[in-house]
Amino acid sequence: MSGHSKWSTIKHKKAVTDARRGKLFTRLTKEITIAAREKGGDPEFNPRLRLAVDNAKEANMPKDNIERAIKRGTGELGGMELQEIVYEGYAPHGVGLIVEIVTDNRNRAIAELRHVLTRFGGSMADAGSVIWQFQRKGFISVKGNFDQDELFLVAADAGAEDLQFDDGIAEIYTELGSFQRVRDTLEEAGYELEEATMIYDASNPLSLDQRSAVQVMKVIEEIEELDDVQNIYSALDITDAAIAEMEGA
Repeated sequence: MSGHSKWSTIKHKKAVTDARRGKLFTRLTKEITIAAREKGGDPEFNPRLRLAVDNAKEANMPKDNIERAIKRGTGELGGMELQEIVYEGYAPHGVGLIVEIVTDNRNRAIAELRHVLTRFGGSMADAGSVIWQFQRKGFISVKGNFDQDELFLVAADAGAEDLQFDDGIAEIYTELGSFQRVRDTLEEAGYELEEATMIYDASNPLSLDQRSAVQVMKVIEEIEELDDVQNIYSALDITDAAIAEMEGA
C-alpha cells in the first residue's frame, strides 16, 4: 500500500553508523525545539513535544540534550531561529516528493534541495501541485516478538486504520485524530514501539520498472542526507526487487 512503509523497512535493515546517529540526533533536537516553541515545554500539555521527546528517548538521546532542546524552544536558552517548511518536488519519472525541512537558513535549504533534484533529473514543484497525492496520517511501527492476530485486534479496537506485517515489524496507520489513542493503547499493552510519527502517505503510489524505481530511491537517499531535511515522502510503489538491489549496492 505505502511507499513510506517499504522505505521505512529499508532503513530498519541498514546498519546504523555513528554519522547516521549524529544525523538522527540533529533531527530529533530540531523537532523538540520546534514543538516546544509552538505550544510550550511541558510534554503533558503538548502532544507534539511528548512524541518528539519519546522518540528521542527511544533513540537513546542523552537527557541533557533533550532538556537543552526544550529550553531553546521556550526561549530559556539562546540559539538558532528555526523555520519549519514543507517543499514539494518531482524525482525522475514524475514521482512526487514531499520534503519536510527545519532550517535556520531558508535560502540554503532550498538551494541544496534544488541542486540534488536537478542533478538527478528532478525538479522543484509549485505549492499544492504534489501534496494532493498524499494523505496526512499517523504511523506506528512495532518490533519484537508479537502475535499478529492479537496485535491486529488491539490496534483495530483502538482505532487503527490499516496494519501491515513485514520482516518482523508491524506497521500501523491511523487517522490523525486516533493516532495518540492507538499509540497509548499499544504502549499500555506492552508492545515495543520502534517509531511513532505523523507522515504523508501516498494515496496511489506510482509503479515503475526496477531500474527506474532504484533511480528514484537513490535520489531519496541523497535528499535524506541534507542537513536541513527532517523527512521525505515519495509517491513511489517500492518493490521488493528494488529494495534488494539497493541493499546490494
